[in-house]
Amino acid sequence: MTAPLNRLLVGILPILPKALVRRFAQRYVAGESAARALAVAAKLNDRGFQVTLDILGEHVQTAGGAADVTAAYSHLYGEIAAAGVQANISLKPTHLGLDLGTDVCLANLRLVMEAARQQDNFLCLDMESSAQTDDTIRLYRQLHSSYAKVGLVLQAYLKRSAADLADLMSAALNVRICKGIYREPPEIGLQDRAAVNDNYTALLRQGFEGGASMAIATHDQKLIKAARRLIDELQVPPSRFEFQVLYGVPMSGTLERLLAAGYTVRVYLPFGEDWHDYALRRLKENPAIAGYILKNMLRRS
Repeated sequence: MTAPLNRLLVGILPILPKALVRRFAQRYVAGESAARALAVAAKLNDRGFQVTLDILGEHVQTAGGAADVTAAYSHLYGEIAAAGVQANISLKPTHLGLDLGTDVCLANLRLVMEAARQQDNFLCLDMESSAQTDDTIRLYRQLHSSYAKVGLVLQAYLKRSAADLADLMSAALNVRICKGIYREPPEIGLQDRAAVNDNYTALLRQGFEGGASMAIATHDQKLIKAARRLIDELQVPPSRFEFQVLYGVPMSGTLERLLAAGYTVRVYLPFGEDWHDYALRRLKENPAIAGYILKNMLRRS
């Protein structure tokens, strides 16, 4: 299919029956259940990849809903251990009730953190829009003060991220650097793609030179090459960094080359009942995938 047709297909996906959209979503989402996600994680492990699991959803508006999500994440740590897969967990604070107040979210996060501690596993706090940045950093500090295996995310498109990284810097810091997907005004966020990439590389250098452990979360080939040059220049040991990518996003053999070079590559693996909006976002970013999937569906028919 041509690029215009692919974009047209992506444009009409939101109005198609959910059962049909599910066929397109399968590339990006590991199913609706933890059992299915763990099965996909095991297959990724077999190929040499590490995994971070994420239950899809955000901005929970009831205490009961946040408690249910908390229980699901807490139970997931035990399921990871029982399945014997190499995986940790990433979660959004608004999924655990941040919109209801930091006290509600912190209480829920402490329960998840204790489940992580029981399994000697890692917990990452995903970063959402700039409205949640200060709260997320405060929550991270409170959790990390009692359990070292907690990390967070900083976004290269936010102008404040270099200052945040400097403020958080320590040898115990484990931080994922991503570009960021939220739209922010010019006074808050960088608007130029080249400027975002420059800031991304600067943040990596800042973190490496400060002794932090860095997760390099990007599909941008230029950024991956820049990160590798930086790693070689600074002679950063493999134990202090890993590359991270979203499940299903095409990388043209890059991931296998990173594994062959001896690097850790971790796949961000989302699952859950709230798959619909997430999958549409991924397909909008990669409209050619929608055309490819449709062609295969028609061919099989």
